[in-house]
Amino acid sequence: MDNLGGWLTTIVGRICLNLLQSRKSRREESLENHERHEPASPADPERDAVLSDSVGLALLVVLDTLAPAERLAFVPHDMFGMPFDEIAPIVGRTPAAARQLASRARRRVHGADTAPDTTRQREVVDAFLAASRGGDFQALLSLLDPDIVLRAGSATVRMGADAEVRGADAVARTFAGRARGARTALVDGEPGAVWAVGGTPRVVFTVPIARHRIIAIETHADPELLAELELSR
Repeated sequence: MDNLGGWLTTIVGRICLNLLQSRKSRREESLENHERHEPASPADPERDAVLSDSVGLALLVVLDTLAPAERLAFVPHDMFGMPFDEIAPIVGRTPAAARQLASRARRRVHGADTAPDTTRQREVVDAFLAASRGGDFQALLSLLDPDIVLRAGSATVRMGADAEVRGADAVARTFAGRARGARTALVDGEPGAVWAVGGTPRVVFTVPIARHRIIAIETHADPELLAELELSR
């Protein structure tokens, strides 16, 4: 088998999806019914550990509101950096559909029944593209999370891109002096960028942002995938 790790990931993901979809018939107890511990006093050395457990439980309660497929798209991508090309076969969708699942889940996790405010995120993408075009290495570093991962889709790799680049320094060097034709756009409702030729998108950049820094970049150039994405200015 050429890719044992990918096969195992897909199988485990499928098993998890089946278990999540069958929870109602198994009568599992909701996380909302668990007793929550009050934080200890400020002087208690265990306070940080207790608080961490409380935050973790709160996140699990929120995740419990998501549909199974939304969870399997959101958690691997946003928490572990798995690309949508690998998530797609796990949830039985196309990469674009998997991206939409994760985007919908992200808005719900962030408490957004209404559309998220993307103004600040667009400003970060604008600044990133400007720094890229101007070759401003220090500005690029200031906009990138130290542990950022740049991943290229298979079509982008065929165009000459590296499949994966890790770390702010390496990613900044990759983009310094480039991205001249890219423009900020909404990709499935989330800030990203598009490089178009004659009005036709050729490469799409998805750019998740947290704490005003870019935490990952994925590039896609497959025409079929691009046709499934919802792109707007």
